[in-house]
Amino acid sequence: MSEILFVKTSSLGDVIHQMPALTEAWRMRAESSFTWVVEEAFAPLVRLHPAVDRVISVAWRRWRKSVYALSTVAEIVASVRAIRARRYDEIVDSQGLIRSAVIARVAHGRRHGYDSRSIREPLASIFYDMRYSISRDLHAVERNRILTGHALGFMPQGAPDYGLDRAGLAVSDRSYAVLLHGTARPDKEWPEANWIALANVIGRNGLDLVLPWGTSAERERAERIAARHPRAHVGERRPLDAVAREIAGAAFVVGVDTGLVHLASALGVPLVAILVHPRSRLTVPVGSGRIAVLEARGSLPSVVEVARAVERIAP
Repeated sequence: MSEILFVKTSSLGDVIHQMPALTEAWRMRAESSFTWVVEEAFAPLVRLHPAVDRVISVAWRRWRKSVYALSTVAEIVASVRAIRARRYDEIVDSQGLIRSAVIARVAHGRRHGYDSRSIREPLASIFYDMRYSISRDLHAVERNRILTGHALGFMPQGAPDYGLDRAGLAVSDRSYAVLLHGTARPDKEWPEANWIALANVIGRNGLDLVLPWGTSAERERAERIAARHPRAHVGERRPLDAVAREIAGAAFVVGVDTGLVHLASALGVPLVAILVHPRSRLTVPVGSGRIAVLEARGSLPSVVEVARAVERIAP
């Protein structure tokens, strides 16, 4: 059995964009064992993929806040030991950053990555044994698939398959929609008043509305939205595997530019993506479900436009 190591640590959207490459590698290299190095917050999601045999968590986002603390040093040493604990036949760094390339270099095995013209941080390419020129004009999902194919000896074919089983993950038989109102950047938010108005439109169809949150500010906004609609619910903050199950069970999802929107598309859940800032076509949500992408063209997508998009994609 060959041992394969993937290095894709963050962010959430990037991690999800790597999943089709893993699914394809699993099919083409069925005899292989797959390990994935990923940020600790995203590890629960990665473990949902049936091809993953082993997850190694790193915590760079947390470590960099106290890099000289003894506890941080101890965690870094433990992660390095876990990465070096076995020899890999192939190591694929599809992140293409210096920090991910260093992780690949720490590991034992032949290292594959993008060449210096194909990645955001060209210096990272010096850490690889095998370097590949892959157009930056391709969607992120396809770039990951092509790099993985080069490294593992196959040609990507067909539509991307994220490897996540929507039916198997869904845990509720009630009818509800998920509203992803939170995003890491305030300039990507859709106005709160619009969410309230949209909730009132959607709620007329008898759907419950679920409002996930990740920060205290997002929770407060979710509670204000929910206070204006009797069928809206704000739960507790949960790990990503639980969030994935909630999204999997939704009738549809409406969301702004956030990693969870890509999770909805990966699960094949009908999706309306509201892009306040026009996003490159190279990173828009792609998947097997019905997807409507509404981009700001001089003005924000209106409540009416979003509601009409929901009508088009909703089952």
